[in-house]
Amino acid sequence: MQNGTVAAVSFAAVARPLAGNQRTSDEELIEGIRDGGSVAMQILFARYQVRVYRFVLRRVGDAAVAEDLTSEVFITVWRHANQFAARSSVATWLLAIARYKSLAELRRRCRIESRLQRMPADEIASDPVESPEAAECGLQAEDRRRLVRKCLMRLPREHRTVIDLVYYHEKSVKEVADIVGIPPNTVKTRMYYARRKLAELLKDEGIVALSS
Repeated sequence: MQNGTVAAVSFAAVARPLAGNQRTSDEELIEGIRDGGSVAMQILFARYQVRVYRFVLRRVGDAAVAEDLTSEVFITVWRHANQFAARSSVATWLLAIARYKSLAELRRRCRIESRLQRMPADEIASDPVESPEAAECGLQAEDRRRLVRKCLMRLPREHRTVIDLVYYHEKSVKEVADIVGIPPNTVKTRMYYARRKLAELLKDEGIVALSS
């Protein structure tokens, strides 16, 4: 994924001074990208990089992988901007691409883990153990966020995705349905069960659950 990372760094290097251009709509940026406009691509990257990265990170749980996948999302936009049909918002389209790439990465990881499980134990290198000093440091706020992430990751994947889109990305039921590719009523059903289970998990960890 190194090519994707290089492209993202290139975008980021020039995106900061362009990020303040809020008068250009997302749809206009996509039109500019279709016409080969690198400035439009830079502005879109600056506008949505963090949101896409956080969404992917909660899917894959690995910062380095999330950076690479975020790069791939914007490279896909650059190459296939003509496929945007404006049936949903640009933000929804970006997150749909991000979700697809995250699922592909998780499937790839599952295949690797499956192969590892069939290998003799002495052929598998163990991860280095974290030092006691590193384990003891950290703020209470970070501990709280870690526990929330842990609870979120214990939800079924389809429920976790719905919670993430609604609470972290403030998406409507229709937008979530567009991103995930399911009917709106299914989104509501998953939200109900996800909220109930997450509330139980958070309570067990001593954290106030999401409000109704």
